[in-house]
Amino acid sequence: MKHVLIAMMVLTLALVGCTSKDFVRQEVEQAEARMKTEMAGVRDATDTNAAEITKLQSLSKQISEKADLAIDKAKGFENYQIIWQGEINFEFDAFQVTAAAEQILMEAGEKMEQNPGSIIEIAGHTDRTGAAKYNIMLGEQRAGAAKRFLADRFGLSLYRMFVISYGEQKPVAMPDEREASSKNRRVSLAVWGELK
Repeated sequence: MKHVLIAMMVLTLALVGCTSKDFVRQEVEQAEARMKTEMAGVRDATDTNAAEITKLQSLSKQISEKADLAIDKAKGFENYQIIWQGEINFEFDAFQVTAAAEQILMEAGEKMEQNPGSIIEIAGHTDRTGAAKYNIMLGEQRAGAAKRFLADRFGLSLYRMFVISYGEQKPVAMPDEREASSKNRRVSLAVWGELK
């Protein structure tokens, strides 16, 4: 009887041991599955961020190439200098030309009429609010609005107007300055004319 009791105890311990091993194995498998799922999520987020960075780098390269192309097309303009500069500001998240901006654009257009061979550089800027890609687009819309105004009011040929957007990259006011955001929401204008 004693042997039977010992055998039953050994059998019970063996069964309990197997059950514990199965339980532990299941817990480990579930933990591994959760970890794989979390790692896949992290990997997807990393891939998305990397893709966004690649897109922004490509956009920056395109802008740089456009600027280089504009410089190449400007051959023959070696004797040019800035003969007039101005700046117009915009409301938050807007690209509509205001009445105050119209007055400054009128000055630019008049200067270009007085200097028939002149060209104008129109650079769009934004404050730091929003994503970099959006700010590049908004800066381009602001510069485009100024270009359209000059083309409509003065009949300026489009080849005389060069547009670029810097988005938030070239602020004139630092974040700790008073009204920094409103100062940075702008289009800077530079009329280039031949040295005489």
